[in-house]
Amino acid sequence: MNTSILAAVVSGLLSGLSLIVAIGAQNAFVLRQGVAKRHVGVVVAICAVSDLVLIAAGVAGVGAVVQGHPVALKAIAVVGAAYLTWFGVRSLLSARRPEALLPGGPSPRGSVVASALALTWLNPHVYLDTVLLLGNLAASHGATGRWWFGLGAGLGSILWFAGLGYGAGLAARWFSRERTWQVLDVVIGLVMFALAGSLLVSAF
Repeated sequence: MNTSILAAVVSGLLSGLSLIVAIGAQNAFVLRQGVAKRHVGVVVAICAVSDLVLIAAGVAGVGAVVQGHPVALKAIAVVGAAYLTWFGVRSLLSARRPEALLPGGPSPRGSVVASALALTWLNPHVYLDTVLLLGNLAASHGATGRWWFGLGAGLGSILWFAGLGYGAGLAARWFSRERTWQVLDVVIGLVMFALAGSLLVSAF
């Protein structure tokens, strides 16, 4: 691997991580599933594969097409904000029922899959960051280098989601107390509300 290719991969890796590591709806959900040890592999796979698809779209130049349709972005923002608000309300309601927060409790696989998909694909920030921003950064590396940049960004996503999902399980013992689960759900609920508000503000 020559120097230019290595530089593009490293640049993509660092750029991808800088965007994805921030606290957000998707990361909060992966964290909660990881701590609870419920369907972690499925959640990690959905988030990572979705990111790879979005990164590939951005590198291919789809970002420029999306950017030219502001009405579509506003519509996505409204739908995304509505879903995040609902998810936040659900998290706060869950905090009121500590007996339902224990790691061993039921968690339908279909519901988990639906939540992971919605928190990924109904979030306009995903398109703005992953498709538009990473797409523009990738373009600066040239016709060939941009795909190596995309490879680095994709690697960053896989490492992050796998580390967050399975690494969170190591903290499971701290969540043996119902009060800890309550605090986590309250924090997640407030994060969802803040993200929903920021989506509407940025869109309008």
